[in-house]
Amino acid sequence: MTQASSMAGSNRPAGRINRRSKGAGPLPYDFRRPTKLSREHIRTLQIAYETFARQFTTVLTTSLRAVSQVTLLSIEQFTYDEYIASLESPTVVAKVSMEPLPGTAIVEFSLDIAMTSIDHMLGGSGGPQPQRPLTDIETPLLQGLFGRVLGELRYALEGIASVRPELIGIEYNPQFVQAGGASDPVIVASFEMKVGASEGVATVCMPLGMIFPKLQGDRTDVQLSAAQRAAREAAHRNLVAGMESVPLDVSVRFQPVRMRPEELINLRLGDVVTLNHPSTQPLAVTTAGMTFAHAVPGSHGTRLACLIVAPAKEEDR
Repeated sequence: MTQASSMAGSNRPAGRINRRSKGAGPLPYDFRRPTKLSREHIRTLQIAYETFARQFTTVLTTSLRAVSQVTLLSIEQFTYDEYIASLESPTVVAKVSMEPLPGTAIVEFSLDIAMTSIDHMLGGSGGPQPQRPLTDIETPLLQGLFGRVLGELRYALEGIASVRPELIGIEYNPQFVQAGGASDPVIVASFEMKVGASEGVATVCMPLGMIFPKLQGDRTDVQLSAAQRAAREAAHRNLVAGMESVPLDVSVRFQPVRMRPEELINLRLGDVVTLNHPSTQPLAVTTAGMTFAHAVPGSHGTRLACLIVAPAKEEDR
């Protein structure tokens, strides 16, 4: 079964996106992986992606000077592996950063649509296109078109989050795109795309962790009762007390020594390795690879110890 939340009633068979189906009917639901998108979330995304579809249509029509149309089909939730497995190969897969949001988004459409678009940009009339990767001349043309499309995606998402979409790279085999873990949930918006006589389905894929916090909105203004505030304060105190009592491994370190592999191999019992740590410079007190204090060596009774001191100034070194 496929985990999905359909907006437009499109029914997708398992393992493959049905690119033209619009028939209404029951949708499969996986209770082991319940969807996290509520009806309000779907509605918010629907408004944004419908705006994107209208702007996308305008960009294609004005840039290609050909009759074009982009229509939103559905908004669904999959795992990243399910989404990648549903894509054809070869296809145009653009990896997009969405700063300041974390993760990588994907904008995908068929290679035939890409070749038809480039043909129109070069003054052609469309028609049958070769199924091959783009040449060094064709790639900048498609990247320029993507730049305008990503600008419209930024505009469409302004009501959800302020983002700066930027093209990272283009791949033709979806299996080579590493934009998330196999089991990571993603939100996939499908669009019916027409450029001249060519038709296909484009998809926009975003990690759920990227957009879901923005869909929930700012909840810092929620009014809490006195009992709820007391419970939060008690939980905070318990968390701080628990963290303060967690044992940590602490190390006192000299400056590292650089050695060649042959020197390491030839080390024998009794050999002396000279340290380059200045006697006037304190040692680094570290935990988990981070230095949080400085100390000088000493002893406490019969045990070795160190005395925490102020870090050495740059001019003293």
